[in-house]
Amino acid sequence: MWRNRKGVLVARKRWSELDERTRRLIVAATVVEGILKIAALIDIARRPAAEIRGSKLRWATAVTLLNSAGTVPIAYFLAGRRQPGRTPS
Repeated sequence: MWRNRKGVLVARKRWSELDERTRRLIVAATVVEGILKIAALIDIARRPAAEIRGSKLRWATAVTLLNSAGTVPIAYFLAGRRQPGRTPS
C-alpha cells in the first residue's frame, strides 16, 4: 500500500494483475527508452567534445542514470549537440 498525491491509500498492482494492453505499453515504452539511451550514448562517445554543449561525462551520466521516460536522451539530441562545423559561442 502507498499513498497517492491526494494522500489516499492505494494498492499497487502486480505485473500479473495488469491487463495485456497495459503490459504491452509498459514494455514498448521501456524498449523505446532503452533505444534512445543507447543511441544517445553512442552519439556522445563518437562526437567530438567541441560539438557537445556541456561535458560529455555529464551528458553520459545523465542519460545512463536518470530514469526519464526518454526525456534526457531527447534533450541531449535537441539541445546537447552543436551543429558540425559551427564554432562554440
